[in-house]
Amino acid sequence: MSQIVPFRSALFVPASNPRAMSKIRDLAADFVICDLEDAVAGSAKAQARSALAQLADSGVFAQRRVVIRINDPAGDEGRVDLALCASLGPYAVLMAKVEHGEALTQAGAVLAQGGAPHEVRLWAMIETPRAILDVARIAGAGGRLECLVCGPNDLGTALRLPPHARRAGLTTALSMMVLAARANGLQILDGVFNDIEDEAGFVRECEAGRALGFDGKTLIHPRQIEPANQIFGPSETALREAQAIVAAFEQAGGDTAVVKVGGKMAERMHLEEARRQLALAVATGTLAPRG
Repeated sequence: MSQIVPFRSALFVPASNPRAMSKIRDLAADFVICDLEDAVAGSAKAQARSALAQLADSGVFAQRRVVIRINDPAGDEGRVDLALCASLGPYAVLMAKVEHGEALTQAGAVLAQGGAPHEVRLWAMIETPRAILDVARIAGAGGRLECLVCGPNDLGTALRLPPHARRAGLTTALSMMVLAARANGLQILDGVFNDIEDEAGFVRECEAGRALGFDGKTLIHPRQIEPANQIFGPSETALREAQAIVAAFEQAGGDTAVVKVGGKMAERMHLEEARRQLALAVATGTLAPRG
């Protein structure tokens, strides 16, 4: 059972907020996204970069999966951000408003030229109508690309969707993102839920995202971490079913194509998914490794 990286939760933290940055080490999110873009005023961007450099020096990058969201690398701020990322070596660099695969290829080249290890990944935010129409090509950019991230606020605004019906209006776009990610072997994160006080609404949106096939969700407040981890992690029922499927195939032995589990037929594709669920449970500490 191989170890995999869980993508259940990714919390945005403004890199210009010292109080929020000081808590990164203790957060239970699978990823922390230190934001240099929308959440940071123009006058605070230099200070935010300095805070990131201090964070890297503290050793947090070796302990937590830290992603840095940069400004548009076609502009001056973004070019500085990308150079900083190359020198700091975070887990990944998140690019906002990606609309074509060439932007990812170019960013990857800049990271390589700046000495960033090959392990530093690229994540792409899909948040414009143009990006949705070209999402398959974006997802096929290859190179360092690991994950697509839905940007529902910008996308919903661009589509002129009313706030009360925004999620319904995004259904087609959300499914297109998931299809593109899966066709190219990528991870995919659902977008943020803005109403921090509406815990029930957040849970419903997480469940809807899970039903669409998302691996996890981007978050804007620490209180959203626990429910996201629970919903996007394997449930006890799913783990029992996965263990039963794996056990049935092991008992059958050889190259058995189909087994019967709990009155249902399970094929090799079900075995593969069962193993993934078990590996995710091991990675999140909810299941002890075998052997």
